Amino acid sequence: MRREFSFSRVFNFRDIGGYPAAGGRSVRWRRLFRSDTLSGLTEDDRREFAALAVRTVVDLRRSREIEQQGLVPEWDGLVRHGIAPEHREWHHTPYQDGTDASRYLADRYRDMAEEGAAGLAAVLGVLADERAAPVVVHCVAGKDRTGVICALTLSLLGVSDADIDADYARSTANNARFVAWAKANGHPELTMLPWFRSPAGTMRRFLAELRERHGSVERYLTAAGLAPAQIAALRTHLLT
Repeated sequence: MRREFSFSRVFNFRDIGGYPAAGGRSVRWRRLFRSDTLSGLTEDDRREFAALAVRTVVDLRRSREIEQQGLVPEWDGLVRHGIAPEHREWHHTPYQDGTDASRYLADRYRDMAEEGAAGLAAVLGVLADERAAPVVVHCVAGKDRTGVICALTLSLLGVSDADIDADYARSTANNARFVAWAKANGHPELTMLPWFRSPAGTMRRFLAELRERHGSVERYLTAAGLAPAQIAALRTHLLT
């Protein structure tokens, strides 16, 4: 099955199906996608996007980001949920030159998990509803907020931390494609900054430290408001 998809101005869109999961099962293909902002979809992309049969878009961006960037096109009854997990913005803890980028990003994901737990659980609640599938989850770059959601989801499904981390790391190359496009389209000053990357090892670190604090990903999410029945439903329809 094809994992990566290229659209006109959407650079980090992929299927997170196919990974080996608990009990000898695997994550179902064409049920859950992750992406950078979908406002970059154009009419030229409509046929390929429609072929994925996406029913639901979960938009993790803040209202300010939505105002600046716009929304996913209103195509064929697509349902959009706007759920922005509450957490401090990164300018409050800016990246310092020379800092280990993986450590910096894992710390920001920790902040998100601790401060935005209710919002993250609400997103998982949408993903647990089989009637919403296929679903695409996105933020701005499709690697940080989206990366945390996908890491939590795949972990609940019993996917190994190694595979979760490898999926996260795919965003580096895709964000490099975005930077190249932006440089060629009026933003020559843009560079591949450290926090544009998705360093290998970051999600392993984030998940290990989350378990140290909360015991398990499942315990963290149930404490945040995700019902055990929703976790069971998530596993039922996203695993094969």
